[in-house]
Amino acid sequence: MIRSNHDDGRCKLADSADARPLSPTYRRLMHIETAIIGGGQAGLATAYHLARRGRECVVLEAGPRVGDSWRTRWPSLRLYSPARYDGLPGMRFPASRNAFPSAGEMGDYLEAYARRFELPVECGVRVDELARNGAGYVVTAGERQLTADNVVVASGVQQRPVVPAFAGELDPGITQLHSAEYQSPAQLQEGSVLVVGASHSGADIAFEVAREQHSTILSGPSNGQIPFQLEGRPMRFVFPLLRLVATRVLTMNTPMGRKLQPEIRSHGGPLLRVKAADLEAAGVERLVARTTGAADGLPVTDDGRVLDVRNVVWCTGFRNDYGWIKLPLAGPDGFPDQERGVSQVFPGLYFVGMLFLHSFSSMLILGTGRDAGYVARHIARR
Repeated sequence: MIRSNHDDGRCKLADSADARPLSPTYRRLMHIETAIIGGGQAGLATAYHLARRGRECVVLEAGPRVGDSWRTRWPSLRLYSPARYDGLPGMRFPASRNAFPSAGEMGDYLEAYARRFELPVECGVRVDELARNGAGYVVTAGERQLTADNVVVASGVQQRPVVPAFAGELDPGITQLHSAEYQSPAQLQEGSVLVVGASHSGADIAFEVAREQHSTILSGPSNGQIPFQLEGRPMRFVFPLLRLVATRVLTMNTPMGRKLQPEIRSHGGPLLRVKAADLEAAGVERLVARTTGAADGLPVTDDGRVLDVRNVVWCTGFRNDYGWIKLPLAGPDGFPDQERGVSQVFPGLYFVGMLFLHSFSSMLILGTGRDAGYVARHIARR
């Protein structure tokens, strides 16, 4: 049974023996004007804007607590933007403007945000299916169903970890983790480590692993790096310019934005906090070759080198997972056919927090509020 405890800002899963009724919000939700699927920053920002317009909604969050999608990331991970750009509409991030919050702090912020604005979040509700229901929609979560006039899909930028098929051909004695599972070097066995994927997450993990006395190889083509230290003083002056570019220049309203959207959606990003020089100083061996196969149980690069390692960390990205949406919504690139988050095929269906939804900033916290506000206005007009 699911209940919500709004007194301490946490949503909890009740024990099966708990005879208490469902929360008043969830109990009456046989039908709702707008169902928001996902209680991360995108879903909460949308709920905030809808609440300000007096529109009825509920946020369905799979995790037991608001913000858990951030808390499950590796503890040493810190955001790539300073706190002054990490707040959602109506509430600044409670830290020094130039501090870079941890993933756990971001999770706690989202929980506090939902509590402060008394957003109608129901935790422990994992949506299994979204289907059309006449002019509206039906949302299925386990044995429960909810109908809605509108549905906002805010389930994350990309949800399904990507691991190459040949990973199954590696020796069972090799420890394998995807970056989604990685927490710390303590998960790895003694011996050398191969990190596959040389974008910023791969570099961050390779750097951390190498500092724990593991012989570390980072494999994958270079995507470049930003020319400043992310947390250096010059970046304090550069960030406002980057924000302008991310929100106003690289958008679907500009030729440059429309040209770059497919590239950004299909390629990894540049190195941000950890740079090439940092990797070299930490003793990381850098291979620009791709890891493309296996031979005798060991990973092999596309230039024929066999890598005798005891651990592999796959920083090979994520892909969209919309299989639970029983509607033909994918465009030619596998992303939903939408314009500024509004489905161009199914009235009342919306998307927020998607990779380059309308601008480069759509996948960032600083752009979430703007996209959510646009979607909320569109819903209110309906």
